Amino acid sequence: MTSPLRLSTVILPIHRWHDGGRARWQRAEELGFHAAYTYDHLAWRSFRDGPWFGAVPTLTAAAAATSRLRLGTLVTSPNFRHPVTLAKELISLDDISGGRITLGIGAGGNGFDATTLLKRDEEPWTPRERADRFAEFVALLDQLLREPAGTTYEGTFYSATDARNVPGCAQGERLPFAVAATGPRGLKLAARYGQAWVTTGDPKLYEAGTPEQSFEALRGQMAKLGKACADAGRDVAELDKVLLTGFTPDFNPATRAGRRPIDSFDAFVDFAGRHAELGFTEIVVHWPIAGSDFAADEKVFERIVTEGPAQI
Repeated sequence: MTSPLRLSTVILPIHRWHDGGRARWQRAEELGFHAAYTYDHLAWRSFRDGPWFGAVPTLTAAAAATSRLRLGTLVTSPNFRHPVTLAKELISLDDISGGRITLGIGAGGNGFDATTLLKRDEEPWTPRERADRFAEFVALLDQLLREPAGTTYEGTFYSATDARNVPGCAQGERLPFAVAATGPRGLKLAARYGQAWVTTGDPKLYEAGTPEQSFEALRGQMAKLGKACADAGRDVAELDKVLLTGFTPDFNPATRAGRRPIDSFDAFVDFAGRHAELGFTEIVVHWPIAGSDFAADEKVFERIVTEGPAQI
């Protein structure tokens, strides 16, 4: 019996569009991935000193180059985005793609995005302020996309005066939100606004933890999501549960060289099957990048997506 588990990919925006960029998005569609996402950053980790292109233009080009593949960010954050301008870009993307956009959205981290727009003597946001901003960001963005005829809002961090987004989303009332969260406040937002929930696992386990510890941590996160949904009067089954791989100890190349789930077809089928039993409905793998933590055999990668779902 075929599993309902969907496989998706993340294509980092590091390739010039006419030199491998477009080909990867088109190949993702040919292989049968459910969705292809990209990261919405100004720069990111070890890729900071190399090419890194904008998420929205990349997704716009991908929308024009594909016809069936779902597309989205994984994830967008308030670090350098404003709900009013983001909403305008999203309805445009949704229109160009024919209603294939999912907005992955999270509170953001302490990387380059968090400091690039700051003045030299300005301190980065504290974790509390980041959470406060995220809550207001999601609420306003939801309102902007649901009320295309005009939104007026005044909050602590964001405001809008008769902001218009006519004709609204191509996907009905609003395009889907995939909310990345592990803490209580974020999970509450996922339960209230999300059509999907996203996790990368417990980051504290990546370097020193075990796959077994990671699995139990994910089980705990799943239980907390269920409680948040119950508190919100919502059935947790309504939400897709998305695991973005690459950040749990199973995938650490320093400690799992040659034994990562992405290194062999059978290992991935086992990994995906166990996590599907945990409740995940979508697993996202990174498109292979040679010389990075996401390096992988492309033949194995392609076999995973073309043959894996039938074996999970």
